[in-house]
Amino acid sequence: MLFRSRELAAGGDVRQGGVGVHAGAFSFQLAQVGLGGHPFSDAALEDTDELGQSGRVFGEGAGAFALTEDGEVLAGDSSFGIDAARVASLAEEVAEVARTGLQIGLVVGGGNFFRGVAAAAQHMDRVAADHMGMRATVINALALQDALEKCGIPTRVMTAIEMHQVAEPYIRRRAIRHLEKGRIVIFAAGTSNPYFSTDTAATLRGLEIKAEVVAKATSVDGVYDKDPRKHTDAVRFTEIEYSEVLSKNL
Repeated sequence: MLFRSRELAAGGDVRQGGVGVHAGAFSFQLAQVGLGGHPFSDAALEDTDELGQSGRVFGEGAGAFALTEDGEVLAGDSSFGIDAARVASLAEEVAEVARTGLQIGLVVGGGNFFRGVAAAAQHMDRVAADHMGMRATVINALALQDALEKCGIPTRVMTAIEMHQVAEPYIRRRAIRHLEKGRIVIFAAGTSNPYFSTDTAATLRGLEIKAEVVAKATSVDGVYDKDPRKHTDAVRFTEIEYSEVLSKNL
């Protein structure tokens, strides 16, 4: 998720501190991003006037939040495709946050489709395989858009690869304008370049729209030294420096 406050866009300042983020299934802890150190909870959403001249941070007209989701999340209990009930549930949670006035950008993966055909793609050219994965993210983006708009939240899909008949091409200034108008923006097709993951796309889009928070909703609850779904002795890190990720080859 991409978080970009309107106060910051207008020249205001953002305080440093820790921010807890919780919205139903979207539960994460974000450090060193804080907006006055207020937890992103139901109570905090009601009133955060302690910032003085900065005004309400998580109230009406507050800011933009960027979330990147694994495509597998949309598959529900299945290993492939889209679970309509799961998509509707996720959309309602995102919509609940959007109704508080936050500007929300989403980046979704395509693993629920592409990993399902991974065996067939093993001997494919890497660039061709990555292009397939990018198009899988567009399918997921359209599904999320439909579910969000059924929740009454105007949503735009913007793709890094042009496909005018189904979505808008990604244009930075247009994306920011959509956010300012209270629309959710779903950034699809990654960066349009092979060899880069959707997490890289989320970081890139976050920087481009001056997001204050980039969060990742994934099928595991944190960063581990190995895959916890395959290794029962996997160790979870409560916090970790970027240099440690590199040194531990995570």
